[in-house]
This record gives sequence, structure tokens and C-alpha cells, in this order.
Amino acid sequence: MSNNENFDLDLDKLFQPAWAQDKIEQQLVKKFGGGGDDRPPRRFDERSGDRRGPRREQRGPQGQGQGRRGGLRDRKPGGRRGDDRREQRVEHREPPAPLPDIQTNFIPAEEGVIRLAQQIKQAGRAYPLFQVAQLLLDKAECYNVELKPTKSSQSLFVCALDESPWAKENEAVLHVLKNHLATFYQAEKTPTEPPKGVYTFVAQCGISGVVLGPPNYHGYQAALLRLHEERFSRMPFEAFKTRVKISKDEVLLKQWLEEQSFKTEYVCLNVAEPLRLASLDEVNKHFREVHKDYIIKRVESCVVPGVPSRRLACDGLQRLIRRDWDQLKRFPLPFATKLSQQLSAQGLQFFKVNKAVTHVNVARPKYLDLEAAPVSDGIKRIVEFLNANHKKCNRRKLLSALAPVRKQDANDKPAEAATAEAEAKPAAVPELTPEQQAVLTDLHWLIHQGHVLEFANGRMEAAQKPAAQKKAEATAKTVQQVEVKPENPAETPAETGGEAADDGLIISE
Repeated sequence: MSNNENFDLDLDKLFQPAWAQDKIEQQLVKKFGGGGDDRPPRRFDERSGDRRGPRREQRGPQGQGQGRRGGLRDRKPGGRRGDDRREQRVEHREPPAPLPDIQTNFIPAEEGVIRLAQQIKQAGRAYPLFQVAQLLLDKAECYNVELKPTKSSQSLFVCALDESPWAKENEAVLHVLKNHLATFYQAEKTPTEPPKGVYTFVAQCGISGVVLGPPNYHGYQAALLRLHEERFSRMPFEAFKTRVKISKDEVLLKQWLEEQSFKTEYVCLNVAEPLRLASLDEVNKHFREVHKDYIIKRVESCVVPGVPSRRLACDGLQRLIRRDWDQLKRFPLPFATKLSQQLSAQGLQFFKVNKAVTHVNVARPKYLDLEAAPVSDGIKRIVEFLNANHKKCNRRKLLSALAPVRKQDANDKPAEAATAEAEAKPAAVPELTPEQQAVLTDLHWLIHQGHVLEFANGRMEAAQKPAAQKKAEATAKTVQQVEVKPENPAETPAETGGEAADDGLIISE
């Protein structure tokens, strides 16, 4: 199995705010936009300032059947209410089967990680790692699921025909006989004598509608067991028997008699000697003896692509993968750890913002000392502007401040002519001026060197000094003067009580 869908993961679009993705408009239309709600309007209570629902209409004369305050209801002997109250039916549901002892490991798909790394390198933005991991989990084509038994008593099987995984060998065999029967056997119908006797009713499955035949027919129990094993093996047999109904419909009885008027035989294919089997039970037995060991293989582990993992035929594995996927969506730490290793192999870097949120980017933050580093005036202007507008700047504000668009001079075309020319031409994206292009070129260098950080929401800031460097500079500033004790004590003025100051360094606070 393989992921056939495209890896259409657009980080720039997925990290846009909700209003940019038209989500708010869709929610407003769904909530307020004529959804066919014909309920009466809610009235406003002036005394309490609350909106309440419409008053209930009185069901009868005053004092009869009006609830707790309107009078007494008619009651049956024994204190129970009358016929106006419906009896609640409690449906008994069988508990689900226990999940298999199999471990699931969600692994990012290699092709999806390569395309994701290319987008991050091209955009030059820093994205939060956990949110990127959650976006990959939302798209089934971007991850694979590894299955591995955790106990020696648990086995894992794979069907060689379609590579589907199974927790039980019997389920895998039934899957092959149901979906790939024509690969091994050819069904042939031949006329035969109809059943003898008088039958006035037949049993029919209430779920699938399959006619099983009269309960007093000798093949009824075999047909019932076969149908349960082939289609409803997940349901307990006793619960399945309760869904069988008896019908006296002549059409169903005639249909069953016509089916019994033909005998189905199965010709074995892919065998050395020709062989005919009289029933599906013999087919099942023959398949287990001849083909099972070649088609159903016991494996220690297997990898299932994300798209097929969402629609596995094995119910136990399907529920297991769904449970573990829900847990990862809430806290994707194992998946994010594997993703960080793969992105690191693609040359991307990781750092934390506020010592909490891990981000992935083309470069780690690297402080640029404008006084010590020989850089151009354009780069200095960008860094100084970002430091002055900390956490409040994006590309648009940067271009507007450092490379504003020149207003129309008096020697240019008049306003009316410019307006007519603009209306005649179709609307297009405005071209960048040489000054704006120069600013973006310098910004591109700063981002890929780690001197400037541009986050997923478009916010930009310059890389700050490391904490160790800040501490060293703060310590150096506290030392304001160094006094050395002179050789002649008489030249030193007494500061306290006429005594000379102690020899050594004096650090002013």
C-alpha cells in the first residue's frame, strides 16, 4: 500500500489567521444565515435582563395536566404517571472487543518531510514545531503507521494480496475468501432438485436481508453460522440470532426455493490436479491447507501508509490506530521528536522562544553587533528599525518605513490621465521599486544568517544578545572606577574618622 494523494501542505496558507481563511464568514453564515430555523423568537425579560424561551401552551383546562403548579396529573395505581409519559427503552449494547496488544508508531512520511523542508527554506520563516506536527497528522498522506506486537502472545499477520494487516489469522482468511475468492476458485452453478417438503415461512437476516431458509430445514444452522462468520463476526453470535426474523412472505419463500434449485460448486484454480468442491466450508478447509501459508504471512512488524490506515478492514487495528491518533493530536511529542530528527537531516535548525515553544527555521538566532561587524548601511537601517519597533513589525511596515513609494510629482502625468490609464489596464500586483528590492535583498541575507527572525504570523524581530553576553556587559558597567593606594599615606584624605581608605578595588553600587 502507498500514499497516492498529493502532498499539498501549504504552511503559509495553514498558518494564516482565521479571518484570512474565510472561517469566520462560514461560521457566521452557519449561525445566523437562514439555516431553516423556524423556532419562535425568544422573548426578553425586562425585569431580569435575560432572554427566555416561549411560554408553554396549556394542555388542558386549568388544574388538569398543567405540571407541578397547575394541578395534579392523572396517576395510575402505584404512584406512576398516566399514559402521557412515554416509557424509556434501555437498549443493551455489547461491550466492544478488547484492543490487540500492538504498539503504533506514527512516522512522518519522507516525501512529505522533504517538501516541508523546502517550504521552510524558501519562506525563511520560523514555525512552531508542535503545530507543524499537528498539521501533518491532519493529512493522512503525510505520515505512516508502524505496527508492532508488544507481547509474545499477540501476533500480526499481513495479507500478501493487498498488504492489509490483521491481528488474527482467522480474520485474514475470511477476508481473502470474501474479497479474493475468484483468485483461487471459480464458482459454477448446476441445476438440481428443489428441497422436498412443505415450507410456509422462512428466516431472514434483519441486518443484511439474506434469506436463510426455513428453521426446520436441515441446512438452516449451517447457513446461519456461515453468514455470521463471513459478515458479522464482530457481533456476538447470540446477539446476531436475535436479529433474525421469521417471515411468511411468499416472494421470499419462492426466492429461497429458486436458490436451492441450483447447486454451486467451486473449481480449484492454480492447482496441479483439477478439483471440485461442493460447499464454501470445503473451500475454507482447502484454502487453509493449500494457500494459507503463502498468502497470510506472520510478521514481526509492518508499516501502513496513513491513507489506508484510516480505513483498515481489521476492526481491532482500526480502533487502536484511531485511539492513538487522538492522543497524538492532543500532545504530539513522540511524533514531533521524529519530525525534528528528519528536518534536522534536511539542514534546518531549532530554537526556543521564551524558553518554552520550539521553532524550526533555516538558521538559529545569531546576534549582530553593529558596532563590531562591518555591514552596509542598508543592513544597519533594518536592524535599527527592528530594534526600535520590537515585536510590532512585519514586511509591509518595514518597506513603508525604509523604502516608501514616491508620490507623484508635478511633472508627472495629471491625476485624471493616470486614473483613466489605471482603469484601462487590468489590476496587477504592484512592482517593487529598486529601493524596496534592495531592502528585501538585505532582509533575505539577515534572515538566512539568523540575525533577523520572521515568525509564521509575519511578525519580525532582530536577534537579541545572548544572556551570558548581557550579564558580562552589566557586570562591566558596574565597575566605574579603580583606585590604587598611593605610596604616601599623608596624601590620601581621610574619609571616615581621619583614617585612610582600604587598599584595593572600590566598586560603586
